[in-house]
Amino acid sequence: MQELTHYIGGAHVKGTSGRFADVYNPATGEVQAKVPLATADEMNTAVEIAAKAQPAWAAVNPQRRARVMMKFVTLLNRDMDKLAEALSREHGKTLPDAAGDVQRGLEVVEYCIGAPQMLKGEFTDGAGPGIDIYSMKQPLGVTAGITPFNFPAMIPMWMFAPAIACGNAFILKPSERDPSVPLMLAELMEEAGLPKGILQVVNGDKDSVDAILDHPAIMSVGFVGSTPIAEYIYGRGCANGKRVQCFGGAKNHMIIMPDADMDQAADALVGAGYGAAGERCMAISVAVAVGNDTADRLIDKLIPRIEALKVGPYTAGKDVDYGPVVTAAAKANIERLVQTGIDQGAKLVVDGRNFNLQGYEDGFFVGPHLFDHVTTDMDIYTQEIFGPVLSTVRAESYEQALAMATDHEYGNGTAIFTRDGDAARDFAARVQVGMVGINVPIPVPLAYHTFGGWKKSAFGDLNQHGPDAFKFYTKTKTVTARWPSGIKEGGEFSIPVME
Repeated sequence: MQELTHYIGGAHVKGTSGRFADVYNPATGEVQAKVPLATADEMNTAVEIAAKAQPAWAAVNPQRRARVMMKFVTLLNRDMDKLAEALSREHGKTLPDAAGDVQRGLEVVEYCIGAPQMLKGEFTDGAGPGIDIYSMKQPLGVTAGITPFNFPAMIPMWMFAPAIACGNAFILKPSERDPSVPLMLAELMEEAGLPKGILQVVNGDKDSVDAILDHPAIMSVGFVGSTPIAEYIYGRGCANGKRVQCFGGAKNHMIIMPDADMDQAADALVGAGYGAAGERCMAISVAVAVGNDTADRLIDKLIPRIEALKVGPYTAGKDVDYGPVVTAAAKANIERLVQTGIDQGAKLVVDGRNFNLQGYEDGFFVGPHLFDHVTTDMDIYTQEIFGPVLSTVRAESYEQALAMATDHEYGNGTAIFTRDGDAARDFAARVQVGMVGINVPIPVPLAYHTFGGWKKSAFGDLNQHGPDAFKFYTKTKTVTARWPSGIKEGGEFSIPVME
């Protein structure tokens, strides 16, 4: 069995704790590797190496740092298929979806090539008599990121690319469920010219997380995962004086107005609800149909599309719609929530409970589920399921539908499908959610905008990637300067006297 490593000081380093986590092939249920779980001492070693390497990297001018990012983009494109296959093998998502995972991270790296422009300060000439004022954007020092299993390429790059472009060192603690791609990314960054010790990957569990949160040399922490852990990391990190941004759970609503193109809406829901087996923080898990007639028409369109979904391992080809969920525990939790939906009175229109894939009986596959007549007090509505389960809620009016998205404790993403420009503009202006799609089901912004939810979906003042990333990973220093005058007139040969 393969034994994975940490990546510290520019080399693969075996774990010393004696503790390991199993890395599964989700399609077969087999353990394919084990990953070491670091001790606090191992984390401290990585931080010490990073702290020693960072000042020299910060002294490299932004243009040369950007050239490393340029080379890294080239290497990502070169190894795209290799990265996607490794990602699919450990996560379970299809190869096209895995390549998309890498691509969306790559696009943030491309944005970071613009670091010289983003790191320019401000200057005021003549702010007072002989006084100039200017600001500098300087790196924080050693930074860290704790990333989730569902995007093992994209989210690490969302964090470490801007951090490193700003002149910081970065400690990455990836998910122990699919750690191979983060290790590969660290190798590629050094192949691109990054000095050793600037990007390090330390695998671990809560012990490693706490070591990051408590280490005085780590100046900032980024996190993506569940809301309870986001709250924990945000609270402990801030209490220790760190700059922290944490992104948590989601329950994303898609409003379907009576005038919507129902075929378009149904296609969007199937892709957004069941893609990646629903293991996306931006997945649409609640369809809110305005009016019973709209709901009936929508359900009629959804049923044949959902029943036709092809579920299988990534090795079955590119026409597979989605693969297994990541662990047996994730599968069991999804099945538990489906049962609560039935018990609490929702109508299970498409029943995926008896899904069985021949030859992969031990895999973590979950069939597609579609509920109708879901109400806002049901567990399948209030809780994040993170699986291939779509709940349909029937709203009596647009205002009621708007209130559902606004009143839910999560506020990551939402969408409205309509032909009415007035309704779309009103929804975008009033809904209390961080990212909004208009006839776009998964409104993840491109790299030069920022990504971030509201309410219990996000903790911290700044979003991920885009301009906010350069604010998060730098600190502003403002200098007020005045130079003595008179020297320019030449030397003074008389004895100075008091006037």
